[in-house]
Amino acid sequence: MTSRSEKVVLVTGAARGIGLATAKRFLAEGWRVALLDIEDELLRDAVAGLAQPDDALPLCCDVSDAQAVHDAIHAVADRFGRLDALVNNAGVATFAPLLDTTNEDWDRILAVNLTGPFLCTKAAVPLMRAHGGGAIVNITSISAVRASTLRSAYGTSKAGLAHLTKQLAVELASAGIRVNAVAPGPVETAMAKEVHTPAIRADYHDAIPLNRYGLEDELAEAIFFLSCDRSSYITGQVLAVDGGFDAAGIGLPTLRGEPRKG
Repeated sequence: MTSRSEKVVLVTGAARGIGLATAKRFLAEGWRVALLDIEDELLRDAVAGLAQPDDALPLCCDVSDAQAVHDAIHAVADRFGRLDALVNNAGVATFAPLLDTTNEDWDRILAVNLTGPFLCTKAAVPLMRAHGGGAIVNITSISAVRASTLRSAYGTSKAGLAHLTKQLAVELASAGIRVNAVAPGPVETAMAKEVHTPAIRADYHDAIPLNRYGLEDELAEAIFFLSCDRSSYITGQVLAVDGGFDAAGIGLPTLRGEPRKG
C-alpha cells in the first residue's frame, strides 16, 4: 500500500475514460485528487466508486466558464490547501466535413479544448506557485500533428493546445512550473468502442506499428510520469503515446512486410 502524499492533483474531464484512469493512477501513488467534470451525476458516481472520500474531491464545472474554473480552484485550495499538478484532459469533439461543421460546433470545440486549458492554467498557477511550483500536463491528440478528414475544428483546437503547452512552459519555468503535453493516438475508450467500426479499427491497426489501440492505463502512466518529480528536467514537450502512429508516417503495412492481423 502506497503511503499517502501531501501532493494534490486536479484532473479535468475526470468522470470517465483517460481522466478517470489518471485520477486512479495518482490515488494509487498516495496523491489527493480533485476530479472535475461537466457531467455532475456521472462524476459523483465515479468518485463514489473510488471509495476514497478523504482523498477525492468531485467538482462539477464547465472548463470554458472562467468564473466556474476560478471557483473550482478555490474549492481545491479550501479542501486540500495546495495544488501540485494540473491535468487538462477535458475535451469535446464533433467529426464532420468542413461544410457541415457549424459555427456553434467550432466555437464550442475551441472553447473547451483550447480556452479551457488556458483558463484552468491561469487559475491554477497562483496556487501552484505559492507552494514552490508544480507540473501541468495538457492532453492534446495525435490529430494535433497529423491532419485527417472531418477534424477541421478538433484537430485545430488540439494543435493550438500543443503550441500553448510550449508557450506556457517557457513562461512558467521561472515559477517552478513545468508544462508538457501527452498526445494520445487511438485509445480503447468507451467512446472509441462505440464509434469505431470494424473497418476503422482495422485501418488503425494497419497504420500503427504496435498493431493495437492504446489502453487508458497506458495514457495515465505517461501523464503521471510527466506530473511527478521523475520528469523534473522535462518541460515544453509533447509526448505521443500512440504505438508509433505518428512516427510511421505513411507506414504502409505492405512495405513493412506485415500481413494484416485479423
